[in-house]
Amino acid sequence: MIRNPVLPGFNPDPSFLRVGEDYYIATSTFEWYPGVCIYHSRDLVNWALVARPLNRAALLDMRGNPDSCGIWAPCLSHDGDKFWLVYTDVKRLDGAFKDAPNYITCCETIDGQWSDPWYVNSSGFDPSLFHDDDGRKWFVNMQWNHRGPGTGGNPAHASFDGILLQEWSPDRGLFGPVKNIYDGTERGLTEAPHLFKREGYYYLTTAEGGTGYNHAVTLARSRDIWGPYETHPDLHVMCAESSTGPIQRTGHGQYVETHWGTYYHSFLMGRPRLGPDGKPFCATGRETGLEEVVWRDGWLYLAAGGLVARAEVPSPTGAEAPERGAVHRRLGGPLPPEFQWLRTPETARIFREDADALVLIGRESVGSWFEQALVARRQEDPAYSAETEVDFLSTTYQQGAGLITYYNRHKFHAALVTDEPGMGRALVLMSCPGDWPEQRLSWPAKPVALADGSVELRVEVDGATQQFWVRQGGDWERFGPALDASVISDEGGRGEHASFTGAFVGMVAFDITGQGKEARFTRFDYMPGPA
Repeated sequence: MIRNPVLPGFNPDPSFLRVGEDYYIATSTFEWYPGVCIYHSRDLVNWALVARPLNRAALLDMRGNPDSCGIWAPCLSHDGDKFWLVYTDVKRLDGAFKDAPNYITCCETIDGQWSDPWYVNSSGFDPSLFHDDDGRKWFVNMQWNHRGPGTGGNPAHASFDGILLQEWSPDRGLFGPVKNIYDGTERGLTEAPHLFKREGYYYLTTAEGGTGYNHAVTLARSRDIWGPYETHPDLHVMCAESSTGPIQRTGHGQYVETHWGTYYHSFLMGRPRLGPDGKPFCATGRETGLEEVVWRDGWLYLAAGGLVARAEVPSPTGAEAPERGAVHRRLGGPLPPEFQWLRTPETARIFREDADALVLIGRESVGSWFEQALVARRQEDPAYSAETEVDFLSTTYQQGAGLITYYNRHKFHAALVTDEPGMGRALVLMSCPGDWPEQRLSWPAKPVALADGSVELRVEVDGATQQFWVRQGGDWERFGPALDASVISDEGGRGEHASFTGAFVGMVAFDITGQGKEARFTRFDYMPGPA
């Protein structure tokens, strides 16, 4: 069975691609570096991370990008010769403007060194590249309207102003006429365009309704790439609105015809639980699922009927995914593949891979948009525990290092080894419970004195509750009160339409004196808990 999500944890906006008997999914990474996660499968059940292609400054530098900006909605394609990747590096989130430069890069192999990028345009985000049968390449993206009421005929959100189409080539860039080919349905917020061709029709897949609980996959078709496009008889192929199942927020995906002769569609999804306020939140962020689809009268429909995606879907091979198990990492040497960091391509400034430890070099604060020494992995399970061991000797309260559960600069909890005035070496608990626009820190526990030497830190998360623990030579001891883990989610703080990344757990160090104090981390363990 295909068990959804196939890519658990923060893996949104899945671009789905088949090349021969190989299948790929590319997902958004926003402000996390390197940019774009590409996964590979041969059976649609078992997926492995094979590349993060935007891994150098020429391709991506997000220093200064606000939270939830950076890489939005990549599109991965293949023209029979090379892989092509289209991506947006969003530079502004709030306000009327959306500065969103779009780029294209290519590579002969999925895990090779991708080319320096071509800049394409900045008229909107969610760009996509379509390779037509005659070899021509077509670029589509949603158009952003900063002025007020949109001109695209879509009043549901004034700034989402339709889907633009224009021809593109590596030599000429964009050329020829540009046309707004699709305004969307009354659901509005029309974005995420992907073109494909079948039996003489051009099909345009879009996402609508925003990335929350009204999200949907919409389909339209035309005999001519320029349109006009007629919308699906049911408007949408997928939508979980008003349903009560475990899979919600379905939308933003792409169609693939398999080499087995079956058809599947990727989709963004969430697995909500109830927070302490009784409202749903998705602890594991926006994830990726797959659903089987069928053709009927020239239109796609879910194979099981209706609009709601299933948690379990028959696979074309009968393959089964193994049970998810603990991941134990002795740190030292190359960084384990599940880890990423924030914004910067200049890794030597924020960490060093010694033979026996990952050394974080304390830089700017946890609230910085430029240089944070924060290395973390995705929360992939509603319940989990994580442990690390850190050796850090600070000389001032302006230096700290430890274990952090992190969403963005307004939503985190951290257990930090520091120097507490009047106490000396101590463990402190620092939280930011979702305040905006100011970062208001809270200190939910009294500092605990620490002896010299390394310190083991642990966090246990179960749905909306998390608890830190500390050990230094003896038994584990509870540190601080139970904390609200629902803060570390899309819905925490400002809410789902202002936060687009996901929950991470990892290691952090800061030194706001500017001296670059180092912290040595020797292990990191992640253990899934009961679902």
